[in-house]
Amino acid sequence: MKIGIPKEIKDQEFRVGLTPASVKILSEQNHQVFVEDGAGLGSGFTNEDYQWAGATITDYKTVWEQEMVVKVKEPLPQEYPHLKQGQILFTYLHLAADRTLTESLIKSGVTAIAYETVQLPDGRLPLLTPMSIIAGRLSVQIGARYLEKQQGGKGILLGGIPGVAQGNIVILGGGIVGTEAAKIAVGMGAKVTILDVNIDRLAYLENIFGSRVELLYSNSQTIAKSVINADLLIGAVLITGKKTPILVSRDLVKKMSPGSVILDVAVDQGGCIETLRTTSHSNPSYTEEDIIHLGIPNLPGAVPRTSTQALNNNTLPYVIKLANQGIGALKQDATLAQGLNIHYYRLVHPAVQQVFPDLPQ
Repeated sequence: MKIGIPKEIKDQEFRVGLTPASVKILSEQNHQVFVEDGAGLGSGFTNEDYQWAGATITDYKTVWEQEMVVKVKEPLPQEYPHLKQGQILFTYLHLAADRTLTESLIKSGVTAIAYETVQLPDGRLPLLTPMSIIAGRLSVQIGARYLEKQQGGKGILLGGIPGVAQGNIVILGGGIVGTEAAKIAVGMGAKVTILDVNIDRLAYLENIFGSRVELLYSNSQTIAKSVINADLLIGAVLITGKKTPILVSRDLVKKMSPGSVILDVAVDQGGCIETLRTTSHSNPSYTEEDIIHLGIPNLPGAVPRTSTQALNNNTLPYVIKLANQGIGALKQDATLAQGLNIHYYRLVHPAVQQVFPDLPQ
């Protein structure tokens, strides 16, 4: 199969769809890989690295003409015209929060397979997991920075010092993002609270953190009490394929103390905080209701060398299956089939269909 690897054009997105090591494996199996000039530089991979691996370095247009395109982030409007019938697109999509993208993919006739909905029988999301780990860890690191007075924050050191109370971090959602955020927060010495609706998950988290983290069942009362006292509020709620429900209203945000920080990791699925909107690495924050908000949808793009390698470790087996079998791989692999969102002018993923019931299905 002929595979195209374009350079990502989302704001400060330095990850790349395939590493040279992955390209070499594909090349050894007689697949042709076309890499856009400079596509890997942000992750530390040169054109020469890709050429050594057997890739052809080419231009933007040629990359998009291939049978399968492997990316990191969803296509942006300037990329829509390059999508075509019968082409396989394998990348993160997060369609539930983006009707325009969904309509454009349907109109193109492309077969769009989303990393974030590839799902194992036990419910795990193997292609979302590595980026969730990174995003969770980064969320506390970045949030701590914005609590500094020079960034408009309260001027709080999350870990405190002897004689001075530590900062208070509240995490909505105890999944992978929330767990990884809590690990970093605990390591920094902060006071940490995790809220989740899954009792079994809370029990699991107790085994990990013991008494170092307060674990609460998530309902309107516990959310309100916790959020009001948060110095750093992290949204970490994800429902596979669906738009994230709003858990924190504007009225509740108003009750937080000025200079507090809100960061929602799942903003690309809509986010769970009413006042939060999408930002970017170039313009990461804004202040609303006296609270600093961060809604960077491609947070792991801040550490592209780590992120690209971590992502490829998980995506490569599925890329190989698609390269070897085309869309026939979906019939052979039920996990990969869960990733199919759009096929031949139709929206086919059940969760996304519920979000856009009026679109062709």
